[in-house]
Amino acid sequence: MSNNDDVLKGYRGRARAKLQELGIQVWSDVVLHSTKGTYEGVILPRSETEDDLHIVIKLITGYNIGLHVDNVTSAELRGRKEAHYKIPEKEFPTKAGKPNVTLLGTGGTIASRLDYRTGAVIPAFSPGELYGAVPELADICNLTTKKLYGVFSENMGPEQYIGTAKAIGEEIANGADGIVIGHGTDTMHHTAAILSYMVKDPPVPIVMVGSQRSSDRPSSDAALNLINSTYTAAFSDIAEVMVCMFGPTSDEYSLLHPGTRVRKMHSSYRSTFRTIGATPLATADRGKFHYIAGDYRRRRKDRNVTVDPVFEDRVTIQYYYPNMNPDIIDALVEKGYKGIVMAGTGLGHVNKPLYPALRRATDAGVAVVMTVQTLWGFVQMYVYDTGRDLLDIGVIPLGNMIPETAYMKLCWVLGHTTDLAEVKRMMTEPICRDMTEREPHNGYLILQGGVPEIDEMLRHRRK
Repeated sequence: MSNNDDVLKGYRGRARAKLQELGIQVWSDVVLHSTKGTYEGVILPRSETEDDLHIVIKLITGYNIGLHVDNVTSAELRGRKEAHYKIPEKEFPTKAGKPNVTLLGTGGTIASRLDYRTGAVIPAFSPGELYGAVPELADICNLTTKKLYGVFSENMGPEQYIGTAKAIGEEIANGADGIVIGHGTDTMHHTAAILSYMVKDPPVPIVMVGSQRSSDRPSSDAALNLINSTYTAAFSDIAEVMVCMFGPTSDEYSLLHPGTRVRKMHSSYRSTFRTIGATPLATADRGKFHYIAGDYRRRRKDRNVTVDPVFEDRVTIQYYYPNMNPDIIDALVEKGYKGIVMAGTGLGHVNKPLYPALRRATDAGVAVVMTVQTLWGFVQMYVYDTGRDLLDIGVIPLGNMIPETAYMKLCWVLGHTTDLAEVKRMMTEPICRDMTEREPHNGYLILQGGVPEIDEMLRHRRK
C-alpha cells in the first residue's frame, strides 16, 4: 500500500499508522469495528493541523464522527468512494412574467458543499450553480446573483453594511421585485437591524437568509430556507427588511422575522432565530404565507426608496454585571467613543459607583442609552430611585429595544449628529417597530423541559 498523501490525506502519526495497519486509506468504504461499536461509511481526509489520534468517517447517515485510534480494533474494506463535491451547474431558465429576484451574496454559504479533499467549503452562487443545487428556484422567479463580499458574518462591518445598502438601492432602481441577501447566521440579526435603518421605506421585500447546517448534511436547512426566502422576495406583500429561517425544528415552514426585533438564540438549532418582544411578520411555506403581524409595510409598484448609509463605529455595548468598575466607562470616553449602549439589569439599572463615570461621559458629549439584558421587557426608569438618578445623569431609556438593535441604531444616528438632544429624539423615535408600546401576551415563552405542562404540550406536537 502506498504511503503518499493521495491515499492518507492529512493523516499522520498514530492515526496514519492505524490506517496502514488496517490496510485502508482515505475514501475507503469500510465497516470499522471498535470498542465503542460498529460504524459503516467512508474514511475522510483530515486537516494536517488536526491531532493524530482520530480516524474520521462519514457514516451512511451522512454525519461525520471521529474514532480514537485506541478504540478501533479491525476494519472490513468494501470498496472506494472518492468524493467529488462539485456543484452541478445548469443554465437557469428564465421566463417572461415571472418576478425578478436579485440574490446578493455577502459570504454566507446558503447553498454549498464541503470539499473533503481540501476541507474547503465550495459555495453555490451563480444562477446555474443554485439551479443545480436547488432546482425548485426556477419555478419561482427569474434569478440574478451578485457577489458583494466573501466574509464570515463575524467580519461584517461598516464597509459591508454601507455597500450592501447601496447595492439594495441599485437593484430596486433596476426593477428587482425582491431582494434576497445570503448571510452567515451568527451576526445576521445585526445586519438586519442596520439595513432596516439604512434602507428606508423600500417598495419590495428585502429578505436575509442563511443556513445553520451545510448542504452536505442530511439535516441541512439550506434548501428550504433558500426556497422560502426566494418565494418571499418574489411574492410576499411585506416590503421590509426581514430574516427568513426555520420556524420549528422540523421542515414545516419558515418564519419571517422583522429586522429590528430578531435575534439568534441558539448556537446550532435550525430554528435558532426568534422575534423578541413582538410576533413574527408571517410564516412562509413554499409560496404560501400566513400573515401574523398586521402593521407591516406593504409592497408597492413604485421604485422609490431612500438609502441612508451612514455609520459611526466609535460605539460599544456594555453588558452590566455586579461590581462593574467605573474605569471601564472612563476608558471608553478617553479613547474617543461617542456612544455607549448599556444592557442593564431589571428595568434598566447599574450600580451606583458607575454614576459619576456615566455623568462624566454625558458631560463629555457621549450618548449613553439604556436597554435591558433580559431581552424581553421594557426599560422603566421611573419606578426606582436608581432609574431616576440615571435619567438625571442623561442616560436615554430605549423601551423594549434589543441591545444589538440599539447598538446599530446608535451607530446610524451618530453618523448623522452628535448633538445629544437630537440623538435622544432620533433614538426614541420608533423605526420599523424597533420599540413597541406593548409586547404580545403570547410573545414571551421559554420552554422549561421536564415540567408537566411543557411535556404535555410537546406530546401533541411530536410526529
